[in-house]
Amino acid sequence: MGCGASKWKDPGVRERRLSSVGDVVVFVPGLRVPRTIDFSQPLGDHLEKSVVERLTALRARVVAMATQESLTALKPRQRAAARNGGSSTANLLQALEEYLPALLVLVTEGSEMRNKVQFVWANQEDMAEETSMADPWYEVLSVLHLMAMVCFLQANILLLPRSYGEDHGPRVSEESRRATVDLFLKAAGYLNCAIHHVLIQIPPEKRRELPVDLAEENLKALKLQGLGQGVDIQLGLAIDNPKATLAVKRRLACEMDKCWKQVNDSIPELPLSDGWGRKHALFVKWKYVEAKAAAYYFHGLIIDEGETEKSQEMAIAALQASEEFLNESKRASEAFHTAPPASRSPAPFGTTKYLLDMIPKDTQSKFQSHQDLYTQESASNIEVSTIIATPPPLPDFTLALSPEDYELPHSDPLRKGANRG
Repeated sequence: MGCGASKWKDPGVRERRLSSVGDVVVFVPGLRVPRTIDFSQPLGDHLEKSVVERLTALRARVVAMATQESLTALKPRQRAAARNGGSSTANLLQALEEYLPALLVLVTEGSEMRNKVQFVWANQEDMAEETSMADPWYEVLSVLHLMAMVCFLQANILLLPRSYGEDHGPRVSEESRRATVDLFLKAAGYLNCAIHHVLIQIPPEKRRELPVDLAEENLKALKLQGLGQGVDIQLGLAIDNPKATLAVKRRLACEMDKCWKQVNDSIPELPLSDGWGRKHALFVKWKYVEAKAAAYYFHGLIIDEGETEKSQEMAIAALQASEEFLNESKRASEAFHTAPPASRSPAPFGTTKYLLDMIPKDTQSKFQSHQDLYTQESASNIEVSTIIATPPPLPDFTLALSPEDYELPHSDPLRKGANRG
């Protein structure tokens, strides 16, 4: 295979077909899993035995835990059990964080070990089952991607409604929702580091051979997804906060719309025949149109505070657009959840529940008041649709959320004096 990338579909690997992945609030496009490799043969003449053994042990632990987590995460019953009593995702994240410094020994500037090891990972969204590349930066990129996806998985678990006693129905606590914002920003930080500090280390010819899971456009889309879902949670918290002003809610809704538009524009052309690629694209469409529904709704309420006839017509147009996007989001949600592997939508909460409850009611109320006005003016035969203008443009706000700062750790101290040439 030399030093380049190699992709193949291993006939011995079972097809990645799942019937169901359970409840989904945060989309996790599968977990890329490393395959077992032997460090001793390619590195035995270049590193001390203790360093090779430690590197081998750390990676073997990641392989075992990632393999188990990928199975647990994609089986609804096992995932529910893990949520109730386990910290497997936290353990996997810690294992990856401990492996990374040891791995960076192989990318030391001027290192003779740059192309010694073939790193193999199972892909999820790419047509090839596995990708092998003899470049430790590919391994670093894969590790950071997995760290981010583990954060998404943790956020999804926290956002699944739970029962809190006999007097309360299933709900998502404020504490859980706030915790997920931190997880989204952490995931975005890992991906930001991958884009700006790791991807550029891989030669252009190798970069073109990366699986679609690790394509720059996909990494950017996933980073923005983290930020977009973080804003979504913030908007839901603002909705529940009686002190949050309408202007704050509109700003958050417009930021969310802007972020998901960037996700939609950034996501690469994923394989859409079946599996993760199609489901990923459908998730992005669903969240994008839902964000537009929120943005037009709160913008319409702000405009409705004006007293001119023009402002009233613009408010109706914005609310009408919000209802149309809300209905489209319902269809997009159904398409996402029914696409294989099938998933379920838990009871709505936060932003989604508020929009489902309020948009139809407020839109109908505004339409009715507008029709009543025309009735009083002896124009009751005029259909509402004929007096609705084009939706007003949404205000453009700078996204307040940003990825958590993350830098690659220093390489493992055991490397000092270890290189024997």
